[in-house]
Amino acid sequence: MNPTFPARFPKKTLLTALGLASALSFSAQTSADTTVNAVMHSALRALDPVSSSATIARNHGYMIYDTLIGLDADLTPQPQMADWEVSEDGLTYTFTLREGLTWHDGSPVTAADCIASLERWSSFDPGGTLIFDHLESLTALDDHRVELKLTTELGDVIGLLAKPSAVAAFMMPEAVASIEPGQPLPNQIGSGPFRFVSDAFQPGVKAVYERFDEYVPRDEAPSGTAGSKEVFVDRVEWIHMPDVQTMVNAINSGDIDYIERTPFDLLPLLESNPEIHAEVLDPLGMLTLARMNFLHPPFNDERIRRAALLAIGQDDVMAALVGDPRFYETCASVYGCNTALSSEAGGESLTSGGSLDEARALLEEAGYDDTPIVLLQPSDVATLTPQPLVVAQALRAAGFNVELRQMDWQTLVSQRASREASSDGGWDMIFTNFGVDSLWSPSINPLLISTGEEDSWFGWPTDPDMEALLDEFALATEGDERQALAEDIQRQAMEQVTFVPLGQFQNVISWRDELSDVVAGPIPVFWGMHKAE
Repeated sequence: MNPTFPARFPKKTLLTALGLASALSFSAQTSADTTVNAVMHSALRALDPVSSSATIARNHGYMIYDTLIGLDADLTPQPQMADWEVSEDGLTYTFTLREGLTWHDGSPVTAADCIASLERWSSFDPGGTLIFDHLESLTALDDHRVELKLTTELGDVIGLLAKPSAVAAFMMPEAVASIEPGQPLPNQIGSGPFRFVSDAFQPGVKAVYERFDEYVPRDEAPSGTAGSKEVFVDRVEWIHMPDVQTMVNAINSGDIDYIERTPFDLLPLLESNPEIHAEVLDPLGMLTLARMNFLHPPFNDERIRRAALLAIGQDDVMAALVGDPRFYETCASVYGCNTALSSEAGGESLTSGGSLDEARALLEEAGYDDTPIVLLQPSDVATLTPQPLVVAQALRAAGFNVELRQMDWQTLVSQRASREASSDGGWDMIFTNFGVDSLWSPSINPLLISTGEEDSWFGWPTDPDMEALLDEFALATEGDERQALAEDIQRQAMEQVTFVPLGQFQNVISWRDELSDVVAGPIPVFWGMHKAE
C-alpha cells in the first residue's frame, strides 16, 4: 500500500469513524443493482433548474429533464429531443420531436408541452428573453412539431436553445411549465434519462435518481449533453460531504465512486492511487469572477469600480484557488479564453499583476471616504472560498476598507438577492464561477445580457451603451461583424467593470476504477457510464 493513501477500512467501520451514517444511508438494493455514489460540488436544495441559476440545480435538471437541442463536447449544437429546419430568410424555425418521447408518468411529450416550457424559460433566461423580444409567433403545427417565427433574424437561436447554462431550456409537462413564476413546481416529472426519487430526497444531504427504463435514447454516441443518454446503472445518489478531507478519504476507501470537483490541494492523494482516475473532462473549464453591487456607494461610482479592478492580479487569485499551473490560466476575457470570440482588451492589468498606484489615484480622484465594502465569502465550497480572501487583501492594499462576511453557500445564494445596502444586510462584492460554455458569446453571457437594473444578474448594472452593443450583436449574422462587436462589448465591460474576470481553471473529476465510459463535456453527466458489479 502506498504510504500516502488514507488507510482502507471496511465500509461500516469507515462510516462509523467519520460520522456519516446519515449522509451515506444507502437504500437496500438487490445484488444485481448498480448504484453510483457521487459527491457533487454543492448540496442540492432547490429543485427548479429554470427559476434558479445555481449550477447544482442545472445539474439536477439534466438528470431528469431533456432539451430540444444538445451541445456536444466541442460546443456544437446537435439534435436532442428534436430535429430542426430554418427557413431561407432565417425567420422561421421548425422543430420536430423524435418518436418515443414520454414523460415519467407515461404520457407522451407533445408540442404543447414544449411551447409552455419555452415560454417559462424565456421568463427566467436572458437568452430566452432575447428570442421572445423578437418573436412573432410560437405555435404547434401538430402534436410533434413546433414552429417558431421571428420578426427579425437573429444569429444565435439554436445556440441559445442548446446552451447548458446559466439556465438551460429544459422541457417540462405543460401543467408544470404553466405554473406562475415564483410558485414551486408541483412535481419532478421530466422526460430525461433518470427519475427523481422524491421520497429519498434529503435537502442539503442526499438526492437520489433511478434509471427511467422507458427513456428512448438517440443513436449517436454520447457527447456533452448531446447524443445517446442511455443509462447503464440503476441508481445514482448525490451525497453532500462539505469536508474535503472526508470526501477524499471516502473515494480512496471505496465508499464513494465519484467526485465532481476534486480539491486541488488534495489531488496528489488521488493521482497516486492506481484505483482512481483524475481527469479534466471539460477543457474550457470555468471562469472565476467578482461582481460588484452597482446600486449603492461606493461601487455605484465607475471610478471606484475601476480602482477595484486595477488592484487585483489574477496570478495571486489562481495560485490560491488552484495552485497547480496544469489546471489554470490567467484570462481577462469576459467570454473566457480559448473561445472563438475571446478578447482581453481593457483587462490587461488583471493578467499583469494589477496596478496599485493607478487604483489609489482613482480612489483619491473619486473621493472615496473609507466606506466599508462587504465581500461575501462562502465557507463550504472549496472552489469559491479563496477568492474573497485574496481580493480582500488586494483591495486593502489599494486603500479600501474591507469587511469579509463568511457564510455557507446556500445562505450566500439567498443573501446575494438582497438589493439593500451592505450596511442594511446587503453586500458590495460577490464571487462565483461560471462554466465557459455559458459565457462564450454575448448572446448567452448572463453577466452581460440585460444590464437594466430590473432584469440583470445580481449586482444590477445599468448600461445603455452595453444594451445597444448587445442589440447590434444579436442582429449581426456575418462573422467579421460579430467578432468586431464582441471586442467592443469586451472593452465596454472592462470600462464599466460589468464584472471582474479572476482567471480560468479546469475542474478535475475523479472516479474509481469500477466506473467506465464517463462522458466528457461541459457538465457532469451520469448517462453512458458503466459500473462494474
